[in-house]
Amino acid sequence: MGHSHNHQRSTDNLRIVFFLNLCFTIVEVIGGWYTNSVAIYSDALHDFGDTFALGLAWYFQHLSTKQRDKYYSYGYGRFSLLGSLITSVVLVIGAVFILQESIPRFFDPVQPKITPMIWLAVIGVIVNGAAVFRLNGSKSLSERAVMLHLLEDVLGWIIVLIGAIVMMFYDLPFIDPLLSTFLAAFILFNVFRNLKAAFKVIMQAIPDGIHLEEIEKYLIGLPEVKKVKDLHVWSTDGEYYIMTASLIITKIGQSRVNGFLEELRNHFREQGIEHITVETEVEEQ
Repeated sequence: MGHSHNHQRSTDNLRIVFFLNLCFTIVEVIGGWYTNSVAIYSDALHDFGDTFALGLAWYFQHLSTKQRDKYYSYGYGRFSLLGSLITSVVLVIGAVFILQESIPRFFDPVQPKITPMIWLAVIGVIVNGAAVFRLNGSKSLSERAVMLHLLEDVLGWIIVLIGAIVMMFYDLPFIDPLLSTFLAAFILFNVFRNLKAAFKVIMQAIPDGIHLEEIEKYLIGLPEVKKVKDLHVWSTDGEYYIMTASLIITKIGQSRVNGFLEELRNHFREQGIEHITVETEVEEQ
């Protein structure tokens, strides 16, 4: 129930952020053209790609709320991971495009219109800051990929604001492409970090914060358990954790076995592992 509620909240968050990003991107394109700022114009085109990715992320996050059926026995939760991957790829493409637009400006710098550039930067900080606040505390990889973009945008607009103020007092047009280059490099660094997290989920790595040694130590410490034969923990989407275990237990009655298994499930659900499958084998005398 909690996992389903989280997915619905994620869907609502992405919908709101999508429309915020779409509206501001339109303003940004007009502002980039008017100010003749490559930093703003490149980011505007980059944001158009991100808006498309946000729409896909919103759709996939909504799809991920569907329960299991005859096609997907674990449900559709992993579709949110697909949204994260698409968003990350679009971010990389956008960053490369920014670099392509910025580097030539180092050799042929053009002074942008400073005052509207400052106002756009202020609006950019406010809009993207509001979106980051909306996604604060997000758990899904899809939301984290989106929030990563928005945090970068907040930082990018702060940098643009500082750069515009500097150019207001000094004739340093190279600052504009310099800001774009720095922003693109920062985007690439953080996107690859997010892709690493997504790759870990795809490869069914042990989720962060889960330690198999501690789980095994807990199981061995139970009076009913003699040996842990097999133990696995992975995640379907970065949020929903699954654990399977094969235990050799002492000879106890079937009613006690049922109670013991229920206690195990309750314990690990409290640790954040929602789907627990335990196979038991009676110790040979």
